[in-house]
Amino acid sequence: MAGGVNRKISAASARAHTRRAKQNSSLKLPPGIFSKILLVLLVGILAWAYQVIRPPPPKVCGSPGGPPITAPRIKLRDGRHLAYKEHGVSKDMAKFKIIVVHGFGSCRHNPAVANHLSPEIVKELGVYIVSFDRPGYGESDPHPKRMLKSFALDIEELADQLGLGSKFYVIAFSMGGEFTWSCLKYIPHRLAGVTLLAPVINYWWLGFPANLSNEAYHQQPTPDQWALRVAHYTPWLTYWWNTQKWFSGSTVIANNPDLFSQQDKEILAKLSTGKSYVEHVIQQGEYESFHRDMMVAFGTWEFNPMDLDNPFPNNEGSVHLWQGDEDRIVPVMLQRYITQRLPWIHYHELPGSGHLFPFIDGMSDKIIKAMLTGE
Repeated sequence: MAGGVNRKISAASARAHTRRAKQNSSLKLPPGIFSKILLVLLVGILAWAYQVIRPPPPKVCGSPGGPPITAPRIKLRDGRHLAYKEHGVSKDMAKFKIIVVHGFGSCRHNPAVANHLSPEIVKELGVYIVSFDRPGYGESDPHPKRMLKSFALDIEELADQLGLGSKFYVIAFSMGGEFTWSCLKYIPHRLAGVTLLAPVINYWWLGFPANLSNEAYHQQPTPDQWALRVAHYTPWLTYWWNTQKWFSGSTVIANNPDLFSQQDKEILAKLSTGKSYVEHVIQQGEYESFHRDMMVAFGTWEFNPMDLDNPFPNNEGSVHLWQGDEDRIVPVMLQRYITQRLPWIHYHELPGSGHLFPFIDGMSDKIIKAMLTGE
């Protein structure tokens, strides 16, 4: 009796096992299918990530759907265009010919010095000034292969096409000032004099003592520390980092008021009554202006500014650097170190001044006279 029951149970178990085996065999996937599924998922994720971090194409001036061309422009040897604006006396009457380089978030219309010189100084000294939109700003074509040397060569070609002569002066502010070190490196023979106004500093220049650059770096707001790290170490993430909404990107791009000193805020209040060119500045895209600026400025430089030689060993010209000691964007301690390493630079430190000191009433006259007449 018991044996019969056991045989029945065994037979039932066998039938159940057979059914499960058939079910499992019907559900069995072809060999390698899991690898293929994972590969498809990985490709999908990578495609999504690429679309997220990929900057939009620029809206090039004069292209279909792009901003109109309203400025005089020169055509460079590589086919790009630079838009420019002339100030002061005519070139034919000028004793001094100056190229002014605008800073971050600016353009040819509102460069430091050019718009704030007194008519008396312009006439007395015979000053001709040309300002231009740096690549990707305003109406100057973007330059995807932008680098430090190309910036100096753009300035040289601008001077040649406008007929400024064998030598000319350069005045540059903020981020424009940082790039102007390349003029001292690559075209010193074309320079009659140079003035840098609160030039931005790359914290990774090899000439800085580590403790000094670290101290200055950590004086920056935390979001800016991260934004600069990204621009330096993973430049291909710069656009995404500064446009995503999960955490703060560059406070400079966001124009955070905490970046400015009390004097800066007073200057901004005065400047706000004039015409704003904010939309004009970035009309071809923030990536081509702001983000490329950061990638080049805070990337790995092919030369160290602190190793530069005096371009005027016979005092036939001069280099000036002006800095406010309450600048919250450019640390004064690094500027002091640079000018100690390069004693041929005439250093002007302004007590109580912030980053926007060039726009103080009367300051443009002082800057110009110091460079042109030594006063």
